Amino acid sequence: MRTLGLLVALATAMTVLSTPSRAENGEIAAGILGGLAVGTILGAGAAQPPPAVYVAPPPPPPPPPTCYWAQSEPIWDGYQGIWVRNQVQVCD
Repeated sequence: MRTLGLLVALATAMTVLSTPSRAENGEIAAGILGGLAVGTILGAGAAQPPPAVYVAPPPPPPPPPTCYWAQSEPIWDGYQGIWVRNQVQVCD
């Protein structure tokens, strides 16, 4: 598609340039501005596409909590009549 646009612009420029021209009454300024306009169009057609925008990946999920088993404080068990320590799970 870009090549086709460049060829059309080049063909148009060659057609305009092949006709005889005369510079009268400030037509030089018009020619310079027209040349700059055509150069801008051709330059924009031949330019590289803009670089892709970098998007940072999302942050990783937090690590799962670390858990371990420990003994609780001593608790009086009235049924057995003794002090017992239960196993409890502790997570950070």
